Amino acid sequence: MLLTEDVAIVETPTGPMHTYLFRPAPAGSYPGVLLFSEIYQVTGPVQRAARALAGQGYIVAAPEIYHEFEPPRTPFAYDKEGTDKGNRYKVDKTVQAFDGDARAALDHLASLPGCNGRLGAMGICLGGHLAFRASMDPAVQAGACFYATDIHTRSLGKGKADDSIDRIPEIRGEMLMIWGRQDPHVPPEGRERIYRAMSDAAVRFGWHEFNAQHAFIRDEGYRYDPALARVCFGLVFELFHRRLQLGQPFEVEERGQGC
Repeated sequence: MLLTEDVAIVETPTGPMHTYLFRPAPAGSYPGVLLFSEIYQVTGPVQRAARALAGQGYIVAAPEIYHEFEPPRTPFAYDKEGTDKGNRYKVDKTVQAFDGDARAALDHLASLPGCNGRLGAMGICLGGHLAFRASMDPAVQAGACFYATDIHTRSLGKGKADDSIDRIPEIRGEMLMIWGRQDPHVPPEGRERIYRAMSDAAVRFGWHEFNAQHAFIRDEGYRYDPALARVCFGLVFELFHRRLQLGQPFEVEERGQGC
């Protein structure tokens, strides 16, 4: 599918947010997906992930998560300097500001010509946590989180005291949680805490753990695992197809069981 790419300036409570848009070129009615980046902002690998989604028939918005701190079009390098900067900003920015960005981006997506109003969220690393929180918005019908950091430690944002675990019961859509078993950022006890909290809240979710390190879907660097990345994107496409393309309600699955 041919794509078009553009940039939108989305107004948020903390200022204008540079947001990359990727969408199918053919006229039509498409779901919207809010794609959150790693701590490095919208790098080449994040843009390629956005194109992979858009090519499946979605309007994808990838915002610059640190728009308060950096000028537009400022991705960080995957090096020590970029890592240190991204990790510093994620605790300089308030959780309320992250949430305000998500709400503004979702509203913008829904308002775009050609968006059918069905919305999803996807994120990677820090972005996985942001997609997790965005999925607490009742407008989000499906969320996909790749090795979401800081949920189990409650350490997102200024003050390092987020309430993501507490707000899990607010999730109404279906979630896809993907982890690397060799990821030191989310150890087994951390994954167990999240799994138990989601189960206790009766959230509908899929849970997949792979023998992989942190950042294994990033198609740049030594930790990239292309075979697993292909499998994981297939899981994302399956979820979004059911919940966003088809708009399948949960009730369809609950009827006719026991045959």
